[in-house]
Amino acid sequence: MLWKKKQERLEASLENPGTPDTWERGLVEQVVTASLTEGRRARRWGVFFKLAALVYLCVLLVLLLSDRLTDLWESTPHSSLVDVKGVIAADSKASADKIVEGLRDAFEDTRTKGVILRINSPGGSPVQAGYVYDEIRRLRAEHKDIPLYAVIADMGASGAYYMAAAADAIYADKASLVGSIGVLMNGFGFVETLKSLGVERRLLTAGEHKGILDPFSPMNDQDRLFAKGLLEQIHQQFISAVQQGRKGKLKDDPSIFSGLFWSGKEAQALGLVDGLGSSGYVAREVIGAEEIVDYTPKDDWIKRVSERFGAGMMTGLGNALPLTAAPTLR
Repeated sequence: MLWKKKQERLEASLENPGTPDTWERGLVEQVVTASLTEGRRARRWGVFFKLAALVYLCVLLVLLLSDRLTDLWESTPHSSLVDVKGVIAADSKASADKIVEGLRDAFEDTRTKGVILRINSPGGSPVQAGYVYDEIRRLRAEHKDIPLYAVIADMGASGAYYMAAAADAIYADKASLVGSIGVLMNGFGFVETLKSLGVERRLLTAGEHKGILDPFSPMNDQDRLFAKGLLEQIHQQFISAVQQGRKGKLKDDPSIFSGLFWSGKEAQALGLVDGLGSSGYVAREVIGAEEIVDYTPKDDWIKRVSERFGAGMMTGLGNALPLTAAPTLR
């Protein structure tokens, strides 16, 4: 209504040019009113964006702390879970650093009644697997009242079984794939391919055997024997760790360490696993604490986004290098 009256006065002053003061005053009022309206609108939008930013930050904070808050709210004794998923490698979700971090958090929680290491992995780095194996044994010795059970889901092979062997007991499904206690080093040879294309390989080295894994150079008998000896040494370390962890539970069958793998039911007969059951079964029937709390470390979204660009490039570059033929427990 006020704005309408001001508009009427302005129109009257325009129709009556003999009163310049009235016309100027109306124009000034119109400009001031428009400025005030625009200022109020800007303030409203400013408040809106500030509130939106505050809500966004609150939601982000809750998401980042959700796992820890869940643990804090859990007041009763529970079974603690740590997942091992995918290939075991230093730069993967199944790296020793991440697995060990989860295990330490689980053992240090005073409400932990038992720890479950849930495994679904084909294996990977013998070094990473050995780190986890040693840490499991250390934690079991330090927390004698907290048992640790390995539960194999779809697959617990090679380096993944290396880890599992350190547990108090191993469980699997009757159809799980278990075993593959062996070491491999693989690659490709393109010597004849280069010859057929008329390409000359020029490799300069300082050291007689520096080019031992070069895929474009022939491998002589001496280099082959050296690589086989290295694999045998790592294999014996693997065998010793399994025998020490299983403590005489294994059957006297040489095929156990041949690199073969079996179903969960067959693995039980060979002494590779102690029983058949899932994580829920172990928590409920073995540990006696049906409630399961997940201690598997989770990457925050900021880290995932920041690593998305660089990690993919470095992984691709690393896969192209001959040094990726390092020994693997698979």
